[in-house]
Amino acid sequence: MTEADSSSNNQLTLLFVGDLMQHQAQIEAAHRPDGSYNYTHCFSLVKEGIRDADLAIGNLETTLGGEPYRGYPQFCAPDEYLHALKDTGFDILATANNHSLDRRRHGLERTLNLTDSIGILTVGTYRNSEDRQKRYPLIVEKNGIRIALLCATYGTNGIANTPPNIVNSLNRNELIEDIRQARTLKSDVIIAIMHWGNEYQRLPNSEQQSLARWLIEQGVDHVIGSHPHVVQPIELIPAIEHPTHHAVVYSLGNYVSNMSIAHGDVGLTVKLTLEKIGTETRLKAISHDLVWTERASISRHDDFRIIPADTIPIDLTPEGRQRMSCAIAAEEGHIW
Repeated sequence: MTEADSSSNNQLTLLFVGDLMQHQAQIEAAHRPDGSYNYTHCFSLVKEGIRDADLAIGNLETTLGGEPYRGYPQFCAPDEYLHALKDTGFDILATANNHSLDRRRHGLERTLNLTDSIGILTVGTYRNSEDRQKRYPLIVEKNGIRIALLCATYGTNGIANTPPNIVNSLNRNELIEDIRQARTLKSDVIIAIMHWGNEYQRLPNSEQQSLARWLIEQGVDHVIGSHPHVVQPIELIPAIEHPTHHAVVYSLGNYVSNMSIAHGDVGLTVKLTLEKIGTETRLKAISHDLVWTERASISRHDDFRIIPADTIPIDLTPEGRQRMSCAIAAEEGHIW
């Protein structure tokens, strides 16, 4: 359990982004002649938006297990990638996903050691039961609002967890206990980050829909999803007891990757604005933006770059302009 600084304000903005991936082409593009890795260009156009949020949260879909660095199918990114995420303004990283154990116990523990060392909070994976008991649910209090974050994954690509490490799973009995614990810790809002669904499917499956409603029935306020690598719709479910809504984001898609599949180069960013009035905290507003990943293979600078939908860099190639325009247009009417 970790707490950030609090103040007397009664509004809080949380920005969620999707999969922060590191395919081999991304690693190679970031590699510099001196042997270091540089991701400054990758995040240059989104840094301001990330930093504007009170809390920025992303899904870390790679390990930080040290050399050798590798992309798919078992990810391991350079340490510089994590430092770039910190510099960009990310406060919290979800670490429970199907790639959590790509470097087995060493990768899981080294990832947590590095995030701890630079002050990025994590949720979803733990060194042991004592570590989990201390850090989970993740409690973050800011602007007078106390948030509890839950995080779990459907699996780890068949790689068995090595005790005493823990990767949170989508086990309903465990989730009930986690929600109960979040309530015990006097949370104003409970948010569940779920790694679920079918890859490359643009609509949620019945299991996602069922689990989302079940989570809300158990006391979760909002649900944020990842894993399909494409954007899936947002649903607002009216609350029963209060004049507010529960937000369900079925899939944020890829925030940055080297995926060339249809719809895989677009990601969704979702901003939740929470407001606390007296003892009640409600969803005051929800907004979204789209981003497109300019891959090294079509850029003028042989690098990757995340481009917001409302930004057209002057150095974007004609091919890049066309691809970005088509990709963004395909998602605009798909989100709600």
